[in-house]
Amino acid sequence: MKYATLGELMLRLSTPGYERFVQAKSFDVNYGGGEANVAVSLANYGCEAAFISKLPSNPLGDSALNSLREYGVDTSKIIRGGERLGIYYLETGCSMRPSKVVYDRAHSSIAEADASEFDFKKLLSDCSWLHVSGITPAISLKARELTAKALKTAKEMGITASFDLNFRSKLWSKKEAQDCLIPLMKYVDYVIGNEEDAQACLGFKLDEDVTSGKIDSSRYEVMLKKLCEQYGFKGAGTSLRESRSASNNGWSCCLYTEGKFYLSKHYDIDIVDRVGAGDSFSAGLIYGLTHYDNKQQAIEFAAAASALKHTIPGDYNHVEVKEVETLMGGDGSGRVVR
Repeated sequence: MKYATLGELMLRLSTPGYERFVQAKSFDVNYGGGEANVAVSLANYGCEAAFISKLPSNPLGDSALNSLREYGVDTSKIIRGGERLGIYYLETGCSMRPSKVVYDRAHSSIAEADASEFDFKKLLSDCSWLHVSGITPAISLKARELTAKALKTAKEMGITASFDLNFRSKLWSKKEAQDCLIPLMKYVDYVIGNEEDAQACLGFKLDEDVTSGKIDSSRYEVMLKKLCEQYGFKGAGTSLRESRSASNNGWSCCLYTEGKFYLSKHYDIDIVDRVGAGDSFSAGLIYGLTHYDNKQQAIEFAAAASALKHTIPGDYNHVEVKEVETLMGGDGSGRVVR
């Protein structure tokens, strides 16, 4: 089985350690982006994973491309050209101080790409699963057309499609998101998103205070069930983050599919880097759904994989299946492996 993801690959410039932007005299360099992060995770799990995008024909584009090749992602579906590579700046928070992100991605190659440049029937001909997120259509009007074309083609070809709602208020408004995404949901088989994403992107309401540090999973069962009933999804999943501080969170995940609700075990996490955690959940869920017959195991894999991501710097989740399954089995001791 081969997986494809469609989106933007970006240069990430992070302040060293926990420095603020105003303090920084240098930046740490990484590459990442929602769908690219998913492709890397799947490749790390030993899967065939391809990334579809457009990157500039310059040294930065080459470096970004190589960051995917390094982890075994198929880059043959990436086209080259356009003006620039998108950038985002990250200031990592600590304790009660939240992390901050500043985007510099206007007029990036993928944002300016025309849908006619992508022959999705050819690009998806060897794939069984397509994953996209709400970040891609948010970056430009052209990217919205591109996202719609990809999902429609996948539907026509009988390819399973998953969609991470991933609302970004710095990229578009709730009205723009809903006007774009609601019509596209008929092409989606599995939707992923937390309560804030569902409210912003699809107009769903959930009476839950995500900053309280306490979560009632039964409310999420209702939300995911309603999502499946309204849009005809095969399944819907979300992570459940208890935001105690920027450094310590509670973490669990849940899935509604085939008329049943599945809740993972709970993890207490001391955070090294939470960027990409949602993408690692998406990748873990996709892997779990396609490699385990038991849906409880599928959501346990997704929860364990994304819990581990919080301990790893950078956007990519550098874990293997054995490591995830060890944590699934209850060994979270962190003892040295010799």
